[in-house]
Amino acid sequence: MSSIPHSNLDSVLTSTDKAKGLPNEHYVSEAVFEEEKKAILFDNWSAIGTGKDIPNIGDVKPLHFVGMPLIMVRDENNQINVFQNTCRHRGMILIEEPTNISGIIRCPYHSWCYNLKGDLCATPMVGGIDTNSHDSIKNKELGLFEIRSNVWQDIIFVNISGTAPAFKEYASKVIERWSEFEKPIYHGGKTSSFSLALETNWKLAVENYCESYHLPWVHPELNVTSSIEDHYHIEEIGAFSGQGSHVYNQIKNEDGKVFPDFDGLSNKWDKTSEYIALYPNVLLGVHRDHFFSIIIEPIATNKTIEHISLYYSKNPSEMPQLNSLIDENASFWKTVFQEDIGVVEGMQRGRNGLMFDGGKFSPIMDSATHCFHRWIAQTLKDFRSDL
Repeated sequence: MSSIPHSNLDSVLTSTDKAKGLPNEHYVSEAVFEEEKKAILFDNWSAIGTGKDIPNIGDVKPLHFVGMPLIMVRDENNQINVFQNTCRHRGMILIEEPTNISGIIRCPYHSWCYNLKGDLCATPMVGGIDTNSHDSIKNKELGLFEIRSNVWQDIIFVNISGTAPAFKEYASKVIERWSEFEKPIYHGGKTSSFSLALETNWKLAVENYCESYHLPWVHPELNVTSSIEDHYHIEEIGAFSGQGSHVYNQIKNEDGKVFPDFDGLSNKWDKTSEYIALYPNVLLGVHRDHFFSIIIEPIATNKTIEHISLYYSKNPSEMPQLNSLIDENASFWKTVFQEDIGVVEGMQRGRNGLMFDGGKFSPIMDSATHCFHRWIAQTLKDFRSDL
């Protein structure tokens, strides 16, 4: 592995009018990508999936999060657990494809078995052909490696290093800001989940989401209904940043019907919508009548997948007359998010320009994006100081 450049972060850690953005290495260097994997993604609460991915008791879904093999499991108590997808015997991958399991997770190599809470419960022939136990094999000590996890707004967060503050402390400020939305949400169904593959560094997808500066040129249709003049900045240092709009126009079907509102909202939300990046890799949007999350999955220095999910205040089964509107809303947001692909991919290609120095922020329009840059830079400096 090449040496990691440790220079220039001080130029990020200053006021927006004086700051430069993160150096090119943070977008093109494999060494920096590996460092950020540990310092940014593994040491903090990162999102890996949603509860709707494993809706039924016994559902198990495998995934790789920046190379880390994991499984998300819904146990008999309807609780979601996350484990390393590795048998404690010889390190075999346990689950290759999403499945539903009745009772046990069985290793396909030597049939060691684990229950849905990760406990080792069977070790066939471990003591010999006719002996399924041995004094040196202590089942209580050989359960699956559990990954610290928490579910909020159907998003499954993990702290792989186990060193982050408690989830409620980590997310306290966004939970407080959106306390009126702390109520059940219902996934819109098949069309309300989709993924987009981007040839860009994951951070550029986050940075772009933070600001409305690009709205008139990249999202002309959205700018008609909620123009750049209607937007405001949202900045919570060290936690999240983004934008809001004072003009939210509910989507309507041909009969003029709209989605039902979330119960008990204050008048503020009649016309207000907000869009924030919860660091490091979750993008969120709230409206009076629907909610969405985008989980940013880093794949490589220049490859990212966005996993988008849309939710409503009522179960779609309770409002079948709005099924077509659910599809239309998903199509609208998919178009908006696709419009961003060209610019985030263009910025990634631009980072190969050797003379690019991190860029110059607009003190007025880019402060929310700079907020994210500062968090990345400070987190990396803290990580390096502990080495």
